[in-house]
Formats: sequence, structure tokens, C-alpha cells
Amino acid sequence: MGLFDFLTTDIAIDLGTANTLIMYNDQIVVDQPSIVALDRLAEKVIAIGMEAQQMHEKTHEKYKTVRPLRDGVIADFTVAEYMIRGMIKMIPVKNKFFSTSYRMVICIPSGITEVERRAVKDSAEQAGAKEVYLIAEPMAAAIGIGLNVKEPTGNMIVDIGGGTTEIAVIALSGIVTDQSIRIAGDEFNDDILDYMRKQHNMLIGERSAERIKIEVGAALPEINNPPTDIEIRGKDLMTGIPKTILISYREVAHALNKSITKIEDAILKALENTPPELSADIYERGIYLTGGGALLRGLDKRLAEKTKLPVHIAPDPLKAVVRGTGIALKDLENYKYLMS
Repeated sequence: MGLFDFLTTDIAIDLGTANTLIMYNDQIVVDQPSIVALDRLAEKVIAIGMEAQQMHEKTHEKYKTVRPLRDGVIADFTVAEYMIRGMIKMIPVKNKFFSTSYRMVICIPSGITEVERRAVKDSAEQAGAKEVYLIAEPMAAAIGIGLNVKEPTGNMIVDIGGGTTEIAVIALSGIVTDQSIRIAGDEFNDDILDYMRKQHNMLIGERSAERIKIEVGAALPEINNPPTDIEIRGKDLMTGIPKTILISYREVAHALNKSITKIEDAILKALENTPPELSADIYERGIYLTGGGALLRGLDKRLAEKTKLPVHIAPDPLKAVVRGTGIALKDLENYKYLMS
């Protein structure tokens, strides 16, 4: 142990398109929306996370809200740095008398480019990181749900996040085959927005679309224990006057059908590219679903019908990736070879 190691704080970050989670001392200490509110004139941050989310789509010309990540990667380098720095400040202070440097493990989509990878590292370093390690999201998800990624047995992970769906077959501490598609939670929201506009002549915001997805979202038009229809308020496109309508889970299943079909196709393509011995393992073990998309009602049943394989929803799927990132950080020596 170095003389000044006590000044280094280890943190694991799930830098997501929709939400950012930070793990410190084996606890998830930050779970906030990935959004920043800025003062346009003064060019300064006025809110981060939940507080900024409350302002989203309700700002006037002086303020604006920015989501610095899009499709799982950094779209706005400067705002991403502000966001990471601000969320790190939310961590309970370890040492009040000395400035702290950080060692970070950040999870990233498996299909990002070298330039996008560099942007994540640069943002973290600008935010105060001394060391930055990157781990692929499906690998972190597998570790987070308790799979032994080191054994010579195939495991298939489907992580449906906010910006990307990560599909990977993992064996012997490596990703054997993977598919990363930019269809996930954000695309589902866009599908709902389009459906409301075309079917109901009604304009709603992103926050309302997200609420519809969470409260009555479904992947099948017939499910057990269906949710109650919810009331949604928006603007009538014909008159411009606010109005209210009821939305059912069947309508949402219809709206999301095209995007879910694309996820099914990507899973089938990954299975097609999987070596036969690993295919045999997956036939026995099935597919593991993680990420917020795993909570979509009936999705596991729909994927099981399409692939003819057992499909398991991970316990607490929203936090699987950050837990896996935290485990890798805690045992850095044994997991460093999985990182870049």
C-alpha cells in the first residue's frame, strides 16, 4: 500500500444514457438521471440529476437541459464532464481535510468506437480521475448477477439500457460473440411519442412517454396481471388545447412492437454466430435479461417464444451493471484483464 493511498477513492460508475449510478464502499450512493440543467447566459450548471430532470421540457429561454449521453456514448463532452464531476460530489465525503483523487471503473457499451472510448476516459480524467478503467456492459452485467465469467461455459446476457441493447455470449472471461444495437429505452419513448401523435392526434413530452412506458409498458398484447389504464395529459394537435386520454398496455405493446422485433432479430443473429458447444450451454442455461428494459411486462415470455430458450429476468436488473462494475473494482487485480 502506498503512503498516500488513503487519499485515493475507488468508485464504480454505470454511466448510462438515462441514469447514472455510482457505487462506493460496496453501496450504491448515487442513482440519478443523466441530465444537466444549464444557464445559457452565464454558461454555468444550475442543476444535475433529479433536480435537472424536474426542469426538463419546462425551461424558458434562459435555461436549457442537456442529456450529455446519447445511444450509450458521450454526445456532449463538456456537459458530460460537468455531470460526472457533480455526481461525484454527491458521494459521502471520505476525507474532509485533503483533496481526493479517484480511481474509477466505468462500464461502456461493447460496440463503441475507439474515439467514443477515449471520450469517456477524457471526461472522467477531467472530472478528477487519476486512473480510469473501462469494462464492457454485458461483462459487468454478468458479474453483477453472479455468473462465473471465468468458467468454460457459455452464458448469454441481454442488457437493455436507455441508449443501447447489449447482447453478448460470454465464456472463459471473454465476449465470444456480441451485438450492440442502438435500440433501447430511448427508442421505446420515441415509439410512444409517435404512436400518441398518429393515433390520438396528441403531443406529449419525453417525461410523459417515460411514465407510460414504466406504468403500462408491455411487449405483448395479452399478459397476466395487466396494469390499469392510465390517464395522460397532452396537447391536441388539431386545436392546440390541452386534453386528457386513457392509455392501455395493449396500445403500448402495439407501439413498441417494431423496436422489440429488432431486438429479437439481434438476439437471433448473436445466437447464429455462437459456436455450437456454447450454443449447447445456452440451450441448457437460457438467456439472462438485465437493464431497465428487462422490466417491460411480457418481454421475457415474448423472447422465450421467439428463441425457444428459457429467459430469466435478473434480480434487480436496473442495478446489475453497476454491481458488476463494483465487484470488478473491488477485485481489480483479478478482473483488470477484462478492462481497457
